[in-house]
Amino acid sequence: MDFAAARAELVEHLRYEIKDERVLGAMLRVPREVFVPKACQDASYEDRPLPIGHGQTISQPLIVAMMIEALELKGDEKVLEIGTGSGYQAAILAELCRWVVTVERHSDLAEKARQVLDSLGYRNIEVHLAGDRLGWPEGAPYDAIVVAAGAPRVPKGLVAQLAPGGRLLIPVGSRYEQQLLKVTERHGITEIEDLGPCRWVPLIGEEAWDAD
Repeated sequence: MDFAAARAELVEHLRYEIKDERVLGAMLRVPREVFVPKACQDASYEDRPLPIGHGQTISQPLIVAMMIEALELKGDEKVLEIGTGSGYQAAILAELCRWVVTVERHSDLAEKARQVLDSLGYRNIEVHLAGDRLGWPEGAPYDAIVVAAGAPRVPKGLVAQLAPGGRLLIPVGSRYEQQLLKVTERHGITEIEDLGPCRWVPLIGEEAWDAD
């Protein structure tokens, strides 16, 4: 399969929804096929999620692009990603900002993502195994936070990790359906914008869902 041609075709498809040329350029540079299991590689550039194990998926490319576009990254930001998964979204973020901190609950997914990202030469990404608290407070504050799982409410602990003017993208709702919210901290006031319906796996942890 000609992965480069398939990637270019996918990016042309994304242009109908995504207007940020920097985001489209990043999607064109990052080889999604190396982040998916070999059995799924022929489907790497179909615009749909694919299984990566542990009940997790590599997200639909359009959703990844939409969420990152909504962060309005300029290039000098420090970004926190919650839910490393395959590492694909972290790679896209690393193309668009100064530094990425990403956390993952499953140790083998975290290690595999770390290995793939290292093999691609990314030196502005740090991968951590998620702790008891949501996010990675040790690295705060962050200019942007993106959450790749659905929460029952906006966690105050994540909002507290935002820098002034920082943006948090998080799906909020039930375990099965959510609304994608953009939360912005401005001068001590929290602004919330609803970007529409979405569907993600549950966010597990403090201020989120129980593992059971």
